[in-house]
Amino acid sequence: MILSGVIANSVAVGLGSLFGVFFRNKFNKKVIDNVMNGMGLCVLYVGVSGSLAGKNILVTIGSIALGGVIGELIDIDERLRKFGFAMEDRFRSNTDKKESLAEGFLNSTMVICVGAMAIVGSLQSGLIGNHETLYAKAFIDLFVVLAMSATMGIGVFFSAFSILFYQGAITLFAGTISPFLSEVVIGEVTCVGSLVIIAIGLNILGITKIKAANLSLAPFIPIIIYLFI
Repeated sequence: MILSGVIANSVAVGLGSLFGVFFRNKFNKKVIDNVMNGMGLCVLYVGVSGSLAGKNILVTIGSIALGGVIGELIDIDERLRKFGFAMEDRFRSNTDKKESLAEGFLNSTMVICVGAMAIVGSLQSGLIGNHETLYAKAFIDLFVVLAMSATMGIGVFFSAFSILFYQGAITLFAGTISPFLSEVVIGEVTCVGSLVIIAIGLNILGITKIKAANLSLAPFIPIIIYLFI
């Protein structure tokens, strides 16, 4: 089924967040930090592995540069932050519980949705029926949201619906652009997306503070480039 990877990812996020809330009193900060560091390493592994799919370094460099410029001009990172602040302001006038729910939902959605694994994995599912990237992302997300929900509460659970709609839309849309995508283009998309994945891994480990959201359009640039080559 074309949405198998998306559904698996959504279910993993939902289960992971529920486990985190249920067992939150049994975790301490050291355990949570250790799990997050481990997941950061896994994200780096996925990124490095996928980055080898590219064959044209100029396309890779151009895509990262152009995607970064567009992302900065639009300032996707800042727009997402403003959206988060707006949602928090909306709930702040109500109960503290609702405020916590909004914070958990928004923060977890940014972590698990805004990234190249979501884009590349969904494209692979929609184009060639390969769900391996989304399955790997589901496994990683399960532990990431488990750690997040242990500190942020049940709001993290609702990010499972964000995954379902966001990645599902990309997966279904991929079929409409498949005539324009060759094996070479898919390889370049995977390569560029994987470099953004590496940035996310480095951020999770606390090594860098790269605005990965502002690079989230870069994986789509090879598609445009190869239309004119």
